[in-house]
Amino acid sequence: MKAQALHGHLDALLLSVLEGGSLHGYAIIEALKVRSGGALTLPTGTIYPALRRLERAGYVESSWSTVNGRERRTYQLTGAGHRALAGERASWRELSSTVGRFLGVDGPNEAPA
Repeated sequence: MKAQALHGHLDALLLSVLEGGSLHGYAIIEALKVRSGGALTLPTGTIYPALRRLERAGYVESSWSTVNGRERRTYQLTGAGHRALAGERASWRELSSTVGRFLGVDGPNEAPA
């Protein structure tokens, strides 16, 4: 799946991944890949600018740490980030419910097979 297909949803996915605790950038990329069953293999050029945007918005904070002798920037949610994630989840439920009325297999306007 390409980053373009995620337009408008990448921030919510990143916030969701960070809800489980602090992660460095590569671990975030791997978590997206694992949780999506391999469907999301996003490049660093997509992830890091989004993380910086979330940090500027106050939803994520970062700090440097040393892991196995290597410097890594670690990201974690802020209180505002937790609230933003809750809002994203509510918006997603509303959107998926609305779109499901048109595209769902159980909808009243389902075309015959």
